[in-house]
Amino acid sequence: MIDNAEVERRLAAFRVAAKTAGVKLTHQRLEIFREVAASQDHPDAETVHRAVRLRLPTVSPDTVYRTLWLLNDLGLVATLGPRRDSLRFDANLEPHHHYVCVRCGLARDFTSAELDALRVPDAVNSFGSIAATHVEVRGVCVACAATTAAPAD
Repeated sequence: MIDNAEVERRLAAFRVAAKTAGVKLTHQRLEIFREVAASQDHPDAETVHRAVRLRLPTVSPDTVYRTLWLLNDLGLVATLGPRRDSLRFDANLEPHHHYVCVRCGLARDFTSAELDALRVPDAVNSFGSIAATHVEVRGVCVACAATTAAPAD
């Protein structure tokens, strides 16, 4: 879990961004953002919906999806993926990269000065402007590797 002070900092940024954009700050929107802001798992919309529904049983999947895209439009979350047709959301907007397990989908942040220093090839400019870069490292996490390596009885 993310440190409570960091979650509160992210929630404060959400309140400011919503007020600046003239977006109504509903209890459902706050809880949806809180779920993403407090998670290290980079949850997809379905995971956010299941978690928020425990606190707000009437929240709909549509509300979760629309709120996540609103948060993206406000610059409060970034998207990762796609992974098996499931886009994931990340409230950590500090420069970082991702490790993603190709078996279970575990997603974790990491920082790397070496990767931050990579130069984007000039050829990419022909596609359009570059807003941001990050590296997504894919592999098999320790837990999945241990399960695979365990001898069968």
